[in-house]
Amino acid sequence: MSIRTAVVTGASSGIGEATARELAKQGYHVVVGARRVDRLEQLAAEIGGTALPLDVTDDESVRAFTEAIGEVHILVNNAGGAKGLASVADADLDDWRWMWETNVLGTLRLTKALLPKLIASGDGLIVTITSVAAFVHYDNGSGYTSAKHAQAVLHRTLRGELLGQPVRLTEIAPGAVETEFSLVRFDGDADRAAKVYEGIDPLLATDIAEIVGFVASRPPHVNLDTIVVKPRDQAEAGRFARRS
Repeated sequence: MSIRTAVVTGASSGIGEATARELAKQGYHVVVGARRVDRLEQLAAEIGGTALPLDVTDDESVRAFTEAIGEVHILVNNAGGAKGLASVADADLDDWRWMWETNVLGTLRLTKALLPKLIASGDGLIVTITSVAAFVHYDNGSGYTSAKHAQAVLHRTLRGELLGQPVRLTEIAPGAVETEFSLVRFDGDADRAAKVYEGIDPLLATDIAEIVGFVASRPPHVNLDTIVVKPRDQAEAGRFARRS
């Protein structure tokens, strides 16, 4: 039996890296993509995968990345992120463009390019990592929440459009996960990023990766549509039980 191939975007750290390791443990050949190629190459060497440079906001980068891949059985749309916590009145349009390009159009580019190969595999799976922000909105978060809503709607629309095709679709919507997410959001301000997780036990990247692994291990007739996962200390997007 030939080795099945999984593609993971945003795989240089956090959820993407952990997911690549988890799928490799399940026996997949994992193709990892991100902009930080040095990290990718180290990861690929450790898991026996393939590292390819990828900028999901760049059409040519996506074309080169997807054309270099043969068969594809799993696509994990993980690349994304947030920038800033500005009100609508103070919105930074460059931050909005980055969030929409990365979360929404990045997911669209990869999914559109690899969809024929996923269908041709006879048992394809698309996992899109959205967020609890795909279900709610909160003050000063409109750029990110609107992008995550749009990314989720893109993914959910495919569920109907691909009915009858051998492709499953799973959306995983995490709450607070301690990764580089907040560091990126706050432009490298480590102190501000740390306060996001202060007083709680957040989810870890491996927690989400294990869920991806569970989804991937289900038989072809089982489709886990939407999985929302939060730390025990979190009820809603901005509501936490914090210990002093």
